[in-house]
Amino acid sequence: MNYSKYYPVDVVNGEGTRCTLFVSGCVHQCKGCYNQSTWSLTAGQLFTEQLEQQIIDDLNDQRIVKQGLTLSGGDPLHPANVDQVLALLKRVKRECEGKDIWMWTGYLLAELNVKQKQVIELVDVLIDGKFEKDLADPSLAWRGSANQVIHYL
Repeated sequence: MNYSKYYPVDVVNGEGTRCTLFVSGCVHQCKGCYNQSTWSLTAGQLFTEQLEQQIIDDLNDQRIVKQGLTLSGGDPLHPANVDQVLALLKRVKRECEGKDIWMWTGYLLAELNVKQKQVIELVDVLIDGKFEKDLADPSLAWRGSANQVIHYL
């Protein structure tokens, strides 16, 4: 899995102060997407064990308390990303007590396959649905377009 960006301190992509990882790879390629540079699976850098450990350390760092981890992209549920995302989320749940997980995906919750559903079982807040330029609304909380749904799991 590749990733485009990692922010150890983020206050934009979910509630509270968070760590945010933008993974690479997206099959949806929505017209008007603000993050087109993440569409290719080879964009950015390789996601390494060192970065995974850094995320765990950052989530547990008490100097700036984080509410949780956000995953966006690209798409964390892209078939090429699911295994590593699942391993990361399992580790966060095991090693980062009380941290929540937010995720954005272009896939719809009702259409997920078995492996993607395993990831979602570890997610606290899921924003699903493709970005639709014709339904774009900058006043929406946590969503780019009105068709997208916030699921509090």
